[in-house]
Amino acid sequence: MTLSTQFLTMLSMIGMGSLFGALFDTYQRFLDRPKRKAWIVFVNDLLFWMIQAMLIFYALFLVNNGELRFYIFIALLCGFAAYQSLLKTTYLRLLELAIRTVISLARFIKRTFMMLIYKPIVGLIQLVIVIVMTVGKGLLSLAKFIWSVILYIIRLIFGIVKQILLILWKLLPKSLKKSVEKLYNKTAGKFKAIWNYINKWIEKWKKTKE
Repeated sequence: MTLSTQFLTMLSMIGMGSLFGALFDTYQRFLDRPKRKAWIVFVNDLLFWMIQAMLIFYALFLVNNGELRFYIFIALLCGFAAYQSLLKTTYLRLLELAIRTVISLARFIKRTFMMLIYKPIVGLIQLVIVIVMTVGKGLLSLAKFIWSVILYIIRLIFGIVKQILLILWKLLPKSLKKSVEKLYNKTAGKFKAIWNYINKWIEKWKKTKE
């Protein structure tokens, strides 16, 4: 390993140590350990350390093809210590500022969406439903009114026709009335006989089915 490669390795490992410190603080900020169950904390910690190990090895692989030396661990510790003493306070402030900014932006986007898209669409749907229901009720009331008018006209016509027939019936001679009555009784009797015959066949058919 050449001197320049060793120098680049040292610098990259110091940088990775500082990055590890920043990522660790970020992870701690979002994990919220006291409110998490023990097994969730364990799984998250395991995944975090695995990802950090892979990141460090990947950076090492890029600078010196993944060759491990003792000074690499010292460089990582130096980078982590430098972050803790020089950058941690500033980074945590920036992290909190970024979190508050993202939360405020998300709330603003949510309020904008609710005011400009969601509420107008819901209001429009409600308006359409009210209009449809109002028109439907109006059409139903109109149909009922028209039907009542038609029934009234039918009853009126039927009553007029009935009165006319009664007047005509009274004006007919008695002999003609008797003939009409005989014809009516004869026709009614035939219809009654036919109806009785049909009922008998229906009763026989029901008995055969049983």
